Amino acid sequence: MANLLWLQGGACSGNTMSFLNAEEPSACDLVNDFGINVLWHPSLGVELGENLRKLLRDLVSGAIPLDIFVFEGTVVNAPGGTGEWNRFAGRPMKDWVADLCKAAGFVVAVGDCATWGGIPATAPNPSDSQGLQFLKREHGGFLGKDFTSKAGLPVINVPGCPAHPDWITQIVVAVATGRTADITLDEFQRPKTFFQSFTQTGCTRNMHFAYKVSATEFGQRKGCLFYDLGCRGPMTHSPCNRILWNRQSSKTRAGMPCLGCTEPEFPFFDLAPGTVFKTQTVMGIPKDMPNGVDKKGYIALTAAAKNAAPRWAEEDIFVV
Repeated sequence: MANLLWLQGGACSGNTMSFLNAEEPSACDLVNDFGINVLWHPSLGVELGENLRKLLRDLVSGAIPLDIFVFEGTVVNAPGGTGEWNRFAGRPMKDWVADLCKAAGFVVAVGDCATWGGIPATAPNPSDSQGLQFLKREHGGFLGKDFTSKAGLPVINVPGCPAHPDWITQIVVAVATGRTADITLDEFQRPKTFFQSFTQTGCTRNMHFAYKVSATEFGQRKGCLFYDLGCRGPMTHSPCNRILWNRQSSKTRAGMPCLGCTEPEFPFFDLAPGTVFKTQTVMGIPKDMPNGVDKKGYIALTAAAKNAAPRWAEEDIFVV
């Protein structure tokens, strides 16, 4: 049996909502099938007041072993590095986080806020928020770049706004069942099994991308969302079109541009008006190119693609 503790810092609870909707495996499966003992969770824990404080103290001291520490939300350092803006169980949350990370066998950061700082850490970052081991693309974060848990791994980052529920539960199961050797991490400490491919992989609009046929409005069933509507699917590492949401859909399948929420820079362009759902271009060429494509190659490729586009590429060919 593995003891798991889940705490929440500066967050909207989106990753908790996602986790509770997991299906493969579900939150109940973690307990019933994989023997994970959920010591406390913001939406599931029953201990309050002194009982909760005693539980946390026992975990910090080692009286109760802490196998997996899951953190959702940013580490809030304001005001002035005290963390007093986010108090929990009688002390700043950041102090609990520092102590619990030292005591934990594994530390898992869930969602963009816990991994990179997410929206709260976007300039001007009034809460002085950090991710556990990154602040945006900068390695270090709250714990510092040299941190490793007792098991010898750095923080395992499962980003997303929110993270897909099954990414969360499958990583927790892998850790709890001793399959950490199967978890290889990329340069941003994301499990490669989920974050080696791009959101574009498996996108049903790939034929429109290939022939440079653009969607012109949200929800449209034809056309690629990259050319005009700011879709970041070609440069975002995620399996959103391989591991579908609710087992049946994704943003791009529903006609919604990918926002690139699994990348450290999210949200892009500091949420400036007119930038989120609009492709930024210079002389008609996107500022951010699909991964691995240079501007010269893009110009040549798109010109050839538009000239070669068959009539059906302009049509709605989705079927139910």
